[in-house]
Amino acid sequence: MKKALLLVILMVSAYFTGCKKNSDTFLAFTEDDNMKKAIGHNITEVDFYAKDIVVVTQEQNSGNDSNLDAGAVLLVDISDNETIYASNAYKSMYPASLVKLLTSLIVIEDGELTDTVSISRNAVKIAESRARVCGFKEGDNVSLETLLNCLLVFSGNDAAVAIAEHIAGTEEEFVNLMNKKALQTGATASRFANPHGLHDDMQYITAYDIYLIFNKLLKYDTFRSIINKAEYEAEYLDSSGNIKKKSFKSTNRYLTGEIELPDGIEVIGGISGTTKKSGSCMILLCRDDKGSEYIAIILDARDINTLYTQMSYLLTLTTTR
Repeated sequence: MKKALLLVILMVSAYFTGCKKNSDTFLAFTEDDNMKKAIGHNITEVDFYAKDIVVVTQEQNSGNDSNLDAGAVLLVDISDNETIYASNAYKSMYPASLVKLLTSLIVIEDGELTDTVSISRNAVKIAESRARVCGFKEGDNVSLETLLNCLLVFSGNDAAVAIAEHIAGTEEEFVNLMNKKALQTGATASRFANPHGLHDDMQYITAYDIYLIFNKLLKYDTFRSIINKAEYEAEYLDSSGNIKKKSFKSTNRYLTGEIELPDGIEVIGGISGTTKKSGSCMILLCRDDKGSEYIAIILDARDINTLYTQMSYLLTLTTTR
């Protein structure tokens, strides 16, 4: 009897906390559940969303283009507020570095970019050996604005930890802020567990939720300016007060010119990320030659080359309607 009760408790706990098995099946909420939560929240609770964002319907979410076989795909015209293509837009997925968008939103809305941040020992000791880091040292003094640039241009995970500790005191408290901010933004089907996106079984997003967060960030000129940079030069002080400079190249291969864009499309910026369990992910803001703007999202592509191949194809859909 006790064993049976324990099994029931574990099953219920797994359902509500959410996790992802190797089969890519979440025990959190189904895509249909996530869609109902998103639509219900956006239409009935926040007037802003009903007029300023796209709600992807079940019919629109049925994209089956064989050239777009990533885990989730979403392309939205944000000038005319319409869905161009959607597949699994409400499916729970691992986010990789797209988590940094929510971290950035908190910085821009709740932080002071002129603040000086002292880099802690915790921030320079990212546990994952292959994690991308800026290489700050304990005791370095870096402005919050510099850390935000390093976060978005270079995807520095140490920058994310330093930001979290400065704003909330600890990573754990910052995560609480993240989940509150996500709900305020309408991202009701996602759960956040760290400020950078390195893998955590308890951290997941939907393409639709990350669209909502990105769409809100686009209201801020600071954000638009940063994500448009192909390179960023950081200047800061080390623990002895000496001036240090480092250049960081964007992870966006469209901006750096490594990947050719489809005709008639300009990429303004975005971020990407890859972990073993998330696959390769990307979100972009782009513009066509008529001035219309689009948000393009791909989650869980097989690898980085596939990610760019499919993203380039997805962007062509903006010009072939």
